[in-house]
Amino acid sequence: MRSSLMRSLHAAGLIDYYALLIHPLTLGSGARLFEGPAPLAEFELTGSVTTSKGVIIAYYARH
Repeated sequence: MRSSLMRSLHAAGLIDYYALLIHPLTLGSGARLFEGPAPLAEFELTGSVTTSKGVIIAYYARH
């Protein structure tokens, strides 16, 4: 999903869950998931898995 569309949907309160893939790589900089102030939304970590390559798959649901 394009990040600008995702940000718009999040701002409108239309996201119910996220599945984030977190790669263990340090490059010195990266793109932020949300630029500027994001509306307050409470999400709860509902599960996670670590792959053999060290990637964390984290599942968050609206609280």
